[in-house]
Amino acid sequence: MKGSAFFPKLVNIALTTRWNAARHAAGEPMIEEILELGFRHVELGYDTRLDLVPGVRRMAEEGAVIVDSVHNFCPVPMTAHRGHPEIFTFGHKDRRIRELAVTHTTETIRFAAELGAKAVVTHCGNIDMPRFSESLLALCEQGQQFTPRYEKAKLKLQVKREKKARKQIPYWHECLQQLLPVLEQHRVQLAMENLPTWEAIPTETELETTLQLFQSPWLKYWHDMGHGQIRENMGLINVERWLERLQPSLAGMHVHDVLPPGHDHVMPPRGKMDFSRYKRFANLNIIRVIEPTPRTPPDDIRAAMAYLQEVWGPGNGDQNHKSEERTKA
Repeated sequence: MKGSAFFPKLVNIALTTRWNAARHAAGEPMIEEILELGFRHVELGYDTRLDLVPGVRRMAEEGAVIVDSVHNFCPVPMTAHRGHPEIFTFGHKDRRIRELAVTHTTETIRFAAELGAKAVVTHCGNIDMPRFSESLLALCEQGQQFTPRYEKAKLKLQVKREKKARKQIPYWHECLQQLLPVLEQHRVQLAMENLPTWEAIPTETELETTLQLFQSPWLKYWHDMGHGQIRENMGLINVERWLERLQPSLAGMHVHDVLPPGHDHVMPPRGKMDFSRYKRFANLNIIRVIEPTPRTPPDDIRAAMAYLQEVWGPGNGDQNHKSEERTKA
């Protein structure tokens, strides 16, 4: 059966069409290429064009492929020159941009429901401020991480962002409030993705507070493993600690590796991430999506599938856990 040949114990893992959408003029060959790699599940990426939709719809209706998630905005809005997850954002200072974000997210939610997808993955926006995170990553590249110079730059970023965020966070909340009836009507979750920069909306703290504020089963967290690792590499968060806190609201994960400090969307195990750290999260009843770049060779994706099977498969890591328990005793 397609979808189990390479991944017999982790069959419910998807591949994003971001990997190959640009290479195809119709939806059927795009999906067929993914099926040939051993997947039966996909995430429709934000660069899914309208001309790809009929073929994808046909294959989903026939049961050839299962659409687990859809990445906002999808399909690409007709007014957009190209697909991008931040064409419009909920936290933008311009009211017209926020209105367009709600309008086109509503269309994405409806499209996701038509295809039977469980979640719409979305970026929420950025605080209107200079991109100090880029300076932090540059210092990391120079080996100056956690030096006095680095700590001063990081503090400047955090203080500046906190002041600026007070105005824009309510904009984001207003958009979520408008989308709640649409999500409930179509029974689709809006999964808000963590992004690698500290300027992005939301921080982990902001997301936790927002989820507690709304108390809605239709608002969820989407954990991008590479983005989380970059945030940790910059000394901004502890990934595991936040995953534990946000786990009750976790809808899914984007799976990719990182070459420190900030080069992501590398296929595991070609980066430096310790994927065994995430086994307990990866084996939850959540959506898991491998997210390579469009330039990634198929063999690298196959290798990633095999590696994740080895690291996350049943029994792996149990012996180490028992050894740790004996050591503690």
